[in-house]
Parts: sequence; C-alpha cells; structure tokens
Amino acid sequence: MNPSTAQATVVIDELVRAGVTDAVLCPGSRNAPLAFALHAADAAGRLRLHVRIDERSAGFLALGLALRSGRPVPVATTSGTAVANLHPAVLEASHSGVPLVVLSADRPPELIGTGASQTVEQPGIFGTAVRLAVTTAVATNAAGQQARWRSTVDRVVATATGVRGGLPGPVQLNLPFAEPLVPDADQAWSEPLDGRADGRPWTAVGRVRAEVPPLPLDPAAPTLVVAGGGAGVHPALLGGAPLVAEPSSPLWGHALRAAPWLLEESALKPVQVVVVGRPTLHRPVQRLLADPDVAVYAAADPRGGQWTDVPATVRAVGSVPPLAPPGDWADRWKAADGAASAALDAALDKGTPRGLRLARDLIAALPAGAQLVLGSSNPVRDVALAAVPRADVTVLSNRGVAGIDGTVSTAVGAALAHPGPAYALLGDLTLLHDTTGLLIGPDEPRPDLTFVVLNDSGGGIFALLEQGAPAHAASFERVFGTPHTTDLRALAAAFGAAHVLVDGPLAQDLGPAQGLRLLEVRAERGTLRQGHAALRAAVRAAVAAG
Repeated sequence: MNPSTAQATVVIDELVRAGVTDAVLCPGSRNAPLAFALHAADAAGRLRLHVRIDERSAGFLALGLALRSGRPVPVATTSGTAVANLHPAVLEASHSGVPLVVLSADRPPELIGTGASQTVEQPGIFGTAVRLAVTTAVATNAAGQQARWRSTVDRVVATATGVRGGLPGPVQLNLPFAEPLVPDADQAWSEPLDGRADGRPWTAVGRVRAEVPPLPLDPAAPTLVVAGGGAGVHPALLGGAPLVAEPSSPLWGHALRAAPWLLEESALKPVQVVVVGRPTLHRPVQRLLADPDVAVYAAADPRGGQWTDVPATVRAVGSVPPLAPPGDWADRWKAADGAASAALDAALDKGTPRGLRLARDLIAALPAGAQLVLGSSNPVRDVALAAVPRADVTVLSNRGVAGIDGTVSTAVGAALAHPGPAYALLGDLTLLHDTTGLLIGPDEPRPDLTFVVLNDSGGGIFALLEQGAPAHAASFERVFGTPHTTDLRALAAAFGAAHVLVDGPLAQDLGPAQGLRLLEVRAERGTLRQGHAALRAAVRAAVAAG
C-alpha cells in the first residue's frame, strides 16, 4: 500500500467513525486515492456514496444531505478549479450553519507555483467562509502518521458539527497527495492502520453547552414574535404571543397565516418584539425592527450562532422566558388573521397571482410527513404570504445567502436524506440555474422527488421590487425579466425525468411517483405587481371592516 492510498483509507475510515453516513465524490485524478477509499466504504455498506460530475452541484447535493440529516457530509474533489466550484455551497453552508466537509485533493507543496497542471493555492481558498481549514503533510511510509490523520479528521468533524461550541458550518480538509495515486498491493506499509476498537473515533469530542440568561423583557407586555430561518424551536414561544414565522423556520407550523400582511396595521403594533433566527423575507419586518418605539430583543441561538440585528436596535440577547401578553392583544391578532385569511382565499380563488395560489394549494395538498424545499426567490415568499402553515410538513430553503444557485441539487440531497415524500417548489430560472443537479448517473442513489416549477419565463421577483415600477418599463424586460424560451418538457426528457404540464387542480398530480418528476405550472409575469397590490388592498379592507 502506497502512502497516498494509506492516508485516504484512514481518512475515510475515521470519517465514518465520526458519524458520516453519506459522501459526495466528483471524478478526478489527484483525488483518486479518496475515490478508491470511498468506493470501498460504499461497497462495504459503511456509507452511501453519491458521484457527480459537476462540483458546484455536488457541493449543494452534500449541503442538502447535511441540511436534512444534521450529519456532516463530505464532498471530495480533485485539485484546481474543482475546489473553487464548491465556494457557493460553502458560503451557503457557512451562513445557514450546515456541517459541510470539503475534502480537497491537492498537489504536493513543491509543485505549487511551478506551472504544474491543475494547481492553485488551495489552503485558504474559502477565506473566512469555513470554520476551520487544515492542510495535512504529504504522507510518507514512516510510522506514526495514522494517529495524526485520525485526530485531524475528528477535529474537523467536531468543528463542522459545532460540538466544540459555536455554530455548525463548513470546514476544509486539504490533502496533498503524491504519486502513485492508485492502490499498489506490492508495497508494504510500516504499521497496522486499524483505528480504535469497536468502531469508535480516535478522539471522542463531548458537546459544549452554554447557559444563557433570560431576556430582561416584560412577559406581560403586548409582544410579537418574529421567527426567521435557522431558528430553534424555543418551547416558550409556542402559545401566548402572536407569531409571524418564515416557512424555513421550525416555528412556521405554529404561526399565524396572514401575519406577514398585518405587520403595518397600526392597531396591531407591538410594544416589544422577540426575534428568533434570521428573518430576511419581509420588508415590513425590517421596518418594524427599526421602529424606535418598539423594544427589540433577540433569542440566543442554541447552536451558538450570531443574532440578527440589521437596524442595530436589539437591546439584549438571551433565552426566552414564558410570554403572557394581555389576552385582548392575542385576540386582536387572531381576529385580524382570520379576516385577512378569508380575503386572501377569496382573491386567490379567482386565480391570480398564480404563484401565490400555487403556493397555497401545494402546501394544502402535501401528504403528512412530506418535505418541501423552496426556491429562494418568489416561491419561499409565496408560501410565506399565501399558505396555511403546517407543522406536519418539513420545509427547507437555502436562506443562508438566499441565492437561487444549487437549489435543484439541495432538493435532491435533502430528498435522499428524508424518510417520506419529497417535493420542491421552484421558479423556472432557479431550475435552469442548476440543471446539472438533475444529472444522476445510473449507478447512483436516486430519490423519489417531485419538482413543482412555476414557469413565467423569467425573473418574476423583480417585478415586485423597485426596478419593476412602471418608470423603468423600457429596460425592465431584458435586463431584469430575462425572458427565455426553454422547453421544460424537453429539458426533463434529457435528464430522464417525467414531465407533467399542470392544467387543473394541483392535488391530482401530487400522488406518489418514482424517480424525478417535474410538474410545470405556467404563468404570466405581466400582472404580478398589480396582483400583489390588489391583494394588499383587499386584506387591508377586510381587516378594517372586521
């Protein structure tokens, strides 16, 4: 056994001992030792291997697996630009607290700066986006190396999962491999490569837990709870105070449905707000948090992450005590929520805006135990604005950096880690941005996953922003609307996915299906801005009348 093969074998063995159950691999020459070791571990049933040809999609596949499972998931690449293609997924993992482990194969140090092929400065390539970056020494045939390799792996995994304290996130283990890069049975190794007995990790790392003092707020004051992505459950927040939660928050299933539409109603203005997680979807939330007449407090992240405070108004960060605001305060919010919900449904039943109706109908039709991955453009906002929250559906979204890239691959990874039915709601541009996420080889684990795609031939979200105003109509369509003429049926066929053009009630097409399936729902973008304005007016009128 040559040194590179020995090192890769030990690294993969220790990753399994440290809790890894899935790994993603991209083909390459310099990472051949990792490829052989991962294939052997997969063949032995020690982990499940996923091979992809596109490193960017591979990174988001690993992120999706880790996002749903909570386990560390390594993604192994060859050297050079292959490593750089992981940067978008690393950034998302960093900001959303997902334990992604980059295994980057590298050239030996003496080849750096010599013009050697596929050679770049890989140590530090991800900057501050990773929680830890370690480059090992080039393996030799000397005794005593495996203890250091195993110790390093355990340190990397402990950092990725946050057990050492701090928010989970991405890490990089950079492995310079010298040739030969393929197994060599004729070469003897200097010592046994066995790890600890009984499959235990070399270094067992205990979880660090911090005690957080309670927030110095008034539990009896009229309080509103605002929950964004990354929020913990916080049992003290369930019941009592009205709750507005984004769909990617685990608190969403307990939130008032129409709360995002009610945030600027003067009769519902709170005395204090408790912020949980990282709310980013709704501008009225940001305006509320910036109001100098509202006391703002932040719930401490139980994982050790930073608190959200864009307008710099947070007075304290801590644990949330039981909240008991006045009964008439909660009643006013419930009454307004009921009136607004009725107005929403009456308007949506007429069919527009199509995206909002689709979001409402999709959430209502999902089977219990389903998982839904939401695109970070209009889909997550449509669900937040139109759907009735459900606690029996798992909702995920890449809201760390809120990009649309890699969403298909994230959905595939999350579906592979989910024990029940899996769905994704995307816009057409989000689908097209990551079409290689649909490329799954014949020997790879393949999820049963339904993509529901709202196809309005372009970037509908921009119609709702400042650049969508009539004053900018002359430039809008080309540089913001970015229209396209892609045939999604042909696209699905190219990747071996089933395609259905939805032309009736959505529920009839959501039944169980094997493999990848694409449900296309067509819509127009031209009336989106006016449709949202009409809905807003209808809600305000209903609340005022109630």
